[in-house]
Amino acid sequence: MDHDHSGYLNLCDFDSTTGVCLMDGQGTNKCDPNCAITNAQYESVANTNGLLNPYLTMATQYGWANYMFQTNQGPSFAAHHFLFGGTSAPTTADDAAGTFASENALPSQKASGCIAQATTTVAVINSLGVDFETIYPCLEHNTLPDILPTGLTWKYYSAGAGFIGNAPTGINHICQSSGYGGKCTGTEWTLNEDENPAEVLTDIATCQLRSVTWVTPTTDNSDHARGTDGGGPDWVASIVNSIGTSNCDGGAGYWNDTAIIVTWDDWGGWYDHEPPPIPAPPQNGYQYGFRVPMMFISAYTPVGYIDNTRFYDFGSFLRFAEHNFGIAEGALNFADARSQQDLTKFYNLSLAPRPFVSIVATKDAKFFINDKRPHDTDPDDK
Repeated sequence: MDHDHSGYLNLCDFDSTTGVCLMDGQGTNKCDPNCAITNAQYESVANTNGLLNPYLTMATQYGWANYMFQTNQGPSFAAHHFLFGGTSAPTTADDAAGTFASENALPSQKASGCIAQATTTVAVINSLGVDFETIYPCLEHNTLPDILPTGLTWKYYSAGAGFIGNAPTGINHICQSSGYGGKCTGTEWTLNEDENPAEVLTDIATCQLRSVTWVTPTTDNSDHARGTDGGGPDWVASIVNSIGTSNCDGGAGYWNDTAIIVTWDDWGGWYDHEPPPIPAPPQNGYQYGFRVPMMFISAYTPVGYIDNTRFYDFGSFLRFAEHNFGIAEGALNFADARSQQDLTKFYNLSLAPRPFVSIVATKDAKFFINDKRPHDTDPDDK
């Protein structure tokens, strides 16, 4: 189903009179023949054979945000850059002008970021919401790792170096590409990039978890329509269970000092009735996108906490990290500065830490660590 910027515009059906999305355009959205057979935009998501039980357990036992909106109005390439560094703008000046990389890099299969072939391009949108040019998908601006205090570490787990969801590969000073179609050679990339998502489970077990960690899935575990095999809920549960039962730090484990944020990078083309907020110019040309699920899991999150704050976005994640590590909130001066919320409502340190209760799942960490299926398909097929 269409989840690029044109798909956003179709579903939004912006009303210039009221200044809001009417949210009635899903019927005009593109859908390939297989999807069109069942008119999947309107299908209910059934909990077939308990497939979604791990997600339901996380949502009901920890924190849920009712109004989490993706920051951008488009698919994964831009979304992951907002999650990693607060912007998909080609440069810092472009961000201030409301100019962003807006779509997935094409051709996308294993050919994105600063190691893409010379012919690979990504669309760029201006403050009027118009895609006006294409550029090579290699951006240059600060990201959250650039402002972490000395001594704090980070890591990014992804199924492939050139996949469109691999944000560090798309940042020039991190990747430092050997050339078009080459490899990232930068020290920061080499030390902090892992092309096997399941390595996060090994790193937790061996007490090697970094201070800040991004984990993106393989296609099989991505929840992406048509690509997934249904492994997503168990995959996420395996990470949460590994954190909750870890015995690092003299047996104390990671549970009492770790916050886990679970979200989806875009809305996937699915229908929603809730219109997104519209920011002031020049950011209104590409912000905000539609709602995505978000769960906050920690020892300090009350059971069944539902937050109706209007609203959270990907900048809220960055603000939370900044707050947590003593960085001024909004220090990047991108989405973190424009966001008004920092997720601290989900993390009440005045509470006694909750003991961890394992999430029941069909597949466990051992399964994913030993899963030898090739990771040769980009989790986003747009």
